[in-house]
Amino acid sequence: MPKGERPRKACCLVSEILEEAGLDRQKARRIRRQVLEGIIVLCRWQLERIPPEEPHGRSPKPRKITVE
Repeated sequence: MPKGERPRKACCLVSEILEEAGLDRQKARRIRRQVLEGIIVLCRWQLERIPPEEPHGRSPKPRKITVE
């Protein structure tokens, strides 16, 4: 940093970088929301793939696997 120049705040630097990339605050917020909603959809899909538990805590019989 040149002498006599004050250090810039990190939040200002981030705002400048986002501006240069063409992202304003609202657009960045929309993208963040879409990403989080996508993660929620993925988690729900994964939960649907897990078989429900047997009553009384019984689990299915374990499989025997042979490894060479």
